[in-house]
Amino acid sequence: MSQKKKKKIKLSELDFNNIGSWPQQAKTVFCVLLAVFIVVMTYLLVIRGKVEELEGLERREADLRAQFETEQGRAANLEPLRQQLAQMEQVLQQMLRQLPSKTEMPDLIIDISQTALSSGLTNELFQPGPEIPKEFYAEKPIALRMVGNYHQFGAFVSGVASLPRVVILTMHDISLKPKERRGGIRPGGMLELSGTVKTYRYLDEFEISQQEQGAANGAGGGA
Repeated sequence: MSQKKKKKIKLSELDFNNIGSWPQQAKTVFCVLLAVFIVVMTYLLVIRGKVEELEGLERREADLRAQFETEQGRAANLEPLRQQLAQMEQVLQQMLRQLPSKTEMPDLIIDISQTALSSGLTNELFQPGPEIPKEFYAEKPIALRMVGNYHQFGAFVSGVASLPRVVILTMHDISLKPKERRGGIRPGGMLELSGTVKTYRYLDEFEISQQEQGAANGAGGGA
């Protein structure tokens, strides 16, 4: 038996305006190519965009998870930090309460002056200035000029430290020099201490509230 030879199909012989008249083999190839084209275009236009969007969401999820874990760690440490802060504030209040009060301040100034005299020092100048309020305390500057020897100044410092109330004296622009300018500093020689010292007292709750109210009013007026 002789077999019929299959006729080769040329692309130029196909009529794209009448696809229905194409041979079955050409129709099959065309359908396969069309299906591949649709799949490729669907991937490029739809699926690839969704994949990129999904990858972006996954990265965003990872960032949010890391941020959440960081914030969770901070929140876990927040309560101990609050307790530590409360303890520090309590200690600070206890220390401030050891300072003189407003009513004790005048007597304290007198006690400091009397301690200098009882130590053998000469108060050539002892002039308290106006108070300067701070956040939790007030400072009282005292301009002074005292004359005495080393032992008398040592006795004065020891006497101030032994006063009933905690007395803090800080020195500002203090100079210590021989009373006799030609003699120089020598054992037993007289020295002159001059400058400004500051002592401190605590503010009571009423004073603190007044100060906070004044600060709030000032901030409101500035706005």
